[in-house]
Amino acid sequence: MANLNTTINKTHRYDAIVIGSGMSGGWAAKELCEKGLKTLVLEKGRMVTHVEDYPTAMKDHWEFDHRGALNHDDQKAYHVQTRSGFVGESNKHFFTNDLNDPYIETKRFDWIRGNHVGGRSLTWGKHCYRWSDLDFTANAREGISVDWPIRYADIAPWYSYVEKFVGISGEKLGLDHLPDGEFLPPIPLNCLESHFRQAMKTKYGNRYVTPGRVAHLTDPQPWHLELGRGKCQNRNRCGRGCPYGAYFSSNAATLPAANLTKNFTIRPHSVVHSIMYDEATGRATGVRVVDAESKEITEFFANLIFCCASTMATTQILLNSTSKRFPNGMGNDSGELGHNIMDHHYHVGAMGSYDGFEDQYYKGRKPAGLFIPKYVNIDEKSKNPNFLRGYDYQGAGAGRGNWGGGVNTPGVGAAFKESLFKPGGWSMGLMGFGEVLPYHDNKVTLHPDKNDQWGLPMLVFDAEFKQNELAMRKQIMADAAEMLDAAGFKDITTFDYSGGIGVGVHEMGTARMGRDPKTSVVNGNNQLHSVPNVFVTDGACMTSSSCVNPSITYMALTARAVDFATKAKNRNDL
Repeated sequence: MANLNTTINKTHRYDAIVIGSGMSGGWAAKELCEKGLKTLVLEKGRMVTHVEDYPTAMKDHWEFDHRGALNHDDQKAYHVQTRSGFVGESNKHFFTNDLNDPYIETKRFDWIRGNHVGGRSLTWGKHCYRWSDLDFTANAREGISVDWPIRYADIAPWYSYVEKFVGISGEKLGLDHLPDGEFLPPIPLNCLESHFRQAMKTKYGNRYVTPGRVAHLTDPQPWHLELGRGKCQNRNRCGRGCPYGAYFSSNAATLPAANLTKNFTIRPHSVVHSIMYDEATGRATGVRVVDAESKEITEFFANLIFCCASTMATTQILLNSTSKRFPNGMGNDSGELGHNIMDHHYHVGAMGSYDGFEDQYYKGRKPAGLFIPKYVNIDEKSKNPNFLRGYDYQGAGAGRGNWGGGVNTPGVGAAFKESLFKPGGWSMGLMGFGEVLPYHDNKVTLHPDKNDQWGLPMLVFDAEFKQNELAMRKQIMADAAEMLDAAGFKDITTFDYSGGIGVGVHEMGTARMGRDPKTSVVNGNNQLHSVPNVFVTDGACMTSSSCVNPSITYMALTARAVDFATKAKNRNDL
């Protein structure tokens, strides 16, 4: 990747400013730059250059001082980030040091962050599933919260647009409630996963098993290759940064594409304090920035602003953007800014072992397992009386025990050594992902007295999983055990560790989309109802949470919003 342009112009004035460089921010930058707008991207953290700044990407397990574990000091420094289960010696540099950037928990909130260029696009799980009208109409059907102002037809072409650029491997199923997309060849199921798939088809009929739809290039297309992206090597070391650009990230794809236009500038170490507002025009004028290192305050100006800092960071900025017109935060006429926190609840399911297929193995460390789409509460026949919405299974897959099985095992001599070269038995796990409802009292606020080191009021989280989610978890666990049993597994055990909201790393909903300015923050084009030149396209804009991963929806909404914004700008409607 060519070096990204970091040279700030002398006037500090741009056509557009994007706050954040992660999943949504990268897409906003690419689209704005490709449409000819001189665009400044502001990133809170350090620069991360594709390939160059992936220091552990090529290391083997035994090359780490602690074999991948965090030392005592790091455990303290990353005491929140480790709640996710994803953080270790090999990737800690892509997660936020919690001692340097704390927040306050009235109730436990697992805020997993990556403050650097690329954000969490460097560490995401890469699962990409379209939402359907079952999701976009759920609130209206059930009389919960507010209705989405858009439907699947509004976003379907934008799903196709971003999927082709991203590169999604998967197979088509023809399900209305899980629309098919623009797919590259899927990452194949292994023999036991294929056996499980057939068993589910025989036993249930409506429980489909498919390879995970993931943002891995299995057959790179010309536009991928032009950016220097290559085919997935099945290393499954994605969280360290992919030097092949095989999985989608801002660093490997959208930011380089933006950079090619010559309209792109990025400024790392830029902590956005607030968005500036002109009372006379009713428009935002720019962004006030605190330098993360020097603490110097600088102002940048633009007629178009995209908030893509991630859900909670965007909300913090908007709440802190006060004025005579907006004493409670920019765009907060409804009072909903900061409310309706959602996520996905998971870490619940079952696992078991399997006798058979001892003569079969697999090659490589494939970076995707199987996926079971939602099958409850999709129609009257599948309705569950104990809870609303539903769940799917991912983070699931089958494998064989390896040489690690010899650790702490009594043995010595040639026979013992030889046994370490023989693969162990097969096992498989199923982990559910469930939808969280938009509860008004799940909220984040600004602390009235405590500021962080950059002078921003610290965030205070007050959110929890409620009865609907807890009832769903019981069914997720029971179904997982039942499915494994139906497929002939033995020694089946269940597990249930909910953690706090945020542990799903899909936090969303705090500046929700809606039709009515009295009950929502942004409209159907992701535009602040009351400040038409400010757009919110990260997770903050979501009105419900579905049970599938939201990142591809953020990308599609961002591309759609940029298209709307640039056309409106050209008509002088902003």
